[in-house]
Amino acid sequence: MYELMTSDEAIRLIRDGDCICVNSFVGIENPVELHEALYRRYQRMQSPRHLTVVSSAGFGVWDENRNAEGYIREGAVDRLICGHFGAMLSTKKIVLEDRFEAYNLPLGCISHAIRAQASGLPGALSKVGLDIFVDPRNEGPGINRLSIDDTLIKYVELDGEEYLYYKLPKLTVALIKGTAADRKGNISFDDQFMSGDALSICQAVKSNRGTVIVQVDKLVDTPTRPRNTIIPGCLVDAIVVVEPEKRNAAYTALTGSFEIPYEDWSSWNEKIDTVSLLQSKNSTAGNIIGRRASAELRVDDIVNIGIGLPEMVSRHARKSGMLDNITLTVESGGIGGFPVSGEAFGAMIGAASVYDMANQFDLYDNGGLDICFMGAYEVDEKGNVNAHRSDGAFAGIGGFANITARTPTVVFCLTFNTKGLEVTQKKGTVNIEKEGSIPKFVKKVKSISFSAKRAIQNGQKVLYITERCVFRLTPKGLKLIEAYPGIDIERDILKQLPFPVEQ
Repeated sequence: MYELMTSDEAIRLIRDGDCICVNSFVGIENPVELHEALYRRYQRMQSPRHLTVVSSAGFGVWDENRNAEGYIREGAVDRLICGHFGAMLSTKKIVLEDRFEAYNLPLGCISHAIRAQASGLPGALSKVGLDIFVDPRNEGPGINRLSIDDTLIKYVELDGEEYLYYKLPKLTVALIKGTAADRKGNISFDDQFMSGDALSICQAVKSNRGTVIVQVDKLVDTPTRPRNTIIPGCLVDAIVVVEPEKRNAAYTALTGSFEIPYEDWSSWNEKIDTVSLLQSKNSTAGNIIGRRASAELRVDDIVNIGIGLPEMVSRHARKSGMLDNITLTVESGGIGGFPVSGEAFGAMIGAASVYDMANQFDLYDNGGLDICFMGAYEVDEKGNVNAHRSDGAFAGIGGFANITARTPTVVFCLTFNTKGLEVTQKKGTVNIEKEGSIPKFVKKVKSISFSAKRAIQNGQKVLYITERCVFRLTPKGLKLIEAYPGIDIERDILKQLPFPVEQ
């Protein structure tokens, strides 16, 4: 039977050495008060310590002094296992400083491993991750020199097929953010942007005789409809009621509490972008790339569009009218709406459905998308892509590996180089005014997020769309298939590459 507690009381249920699983998605739906209560206790008692923290998609709030950043930075955590670190501003830097073990696994593979543990299985098989950095035959999932645990991912062969086997430590504490708890402790998520892995996390923790702690905005007398209950009260140990922070009116569009017609998606997206800490950027190069990439869309496509430059694809799909003829998806579980960017990434405007995250990755892993648009830090002569590791910081692979592993058409959106690149376009003619000082096309990527070898084996169509040209992946490497008007192939493309390409 659950108990109502303050956040400080609930955190006392966490013991030294516990493995905490956090339900959140990048920067949204974090149980902030629970994290900060844990930090207060750690400052006061130096306990709990020796913690392991697991999260499919990370658990930051774009503020290095809030949420879990403090207790991670000050030594409460021995091991961190995450799909993405982007919103964890302090943590994504110090993971490279060898202060604690840190592992980066594909987001969907963590989600599926949690669900496997909930069903009594030790782990989950997947073809996602083969031949990229997490494959133990390559680098493995460890981020720094301390991270040498070889039990998290194993290469296995079964019935003549190759797989990676993902196994998480036993989860003993769940930290969850929901909307409301009724008198029986049932938890609904009506005002949340998503429910993520919430149910699977609770089932896994309870199967391990652990503790489920849920932060909610309110208590209600009238139970929600049974189908709307995400976590049944029998799985909950402690409920902490915390009055929610005041949310800008624009963000109410993301809860699904009222219908947003297709024709209003654009205006709501602009409202959200205006109040976001991380506003979308507009650039000539981005517009060129987004316009060309959006031409790859076909009617009735099921689509995933990544953050950063790929977001320009949706803008140009809207301008051309194609947006009304495709179905967009986002990793957190939303389908059939318009994904937002910035600090609320993971939420959708006008979603048709928002289901459990593991179900979304069932779709992705099984090739259920028709096309995806992804960003890239680097591309090498073989066509391999690094999208997770840049100099001085570690963002993480997120859902990138799952999305690109089986999707029939994969489109990478990137500038030819960066830091100082200046591009203009007049009447369809592109001019490179100044080259950037950091190349994006290199002889060999620092780390492999996308395996060209595996894509060729899978028969995937892979394009690399830049502000000046388009490459296609072939068994020999990159092939230049298109140069834009105004671009001198020899000067602007071939001489800028550190390797030869087929033409």
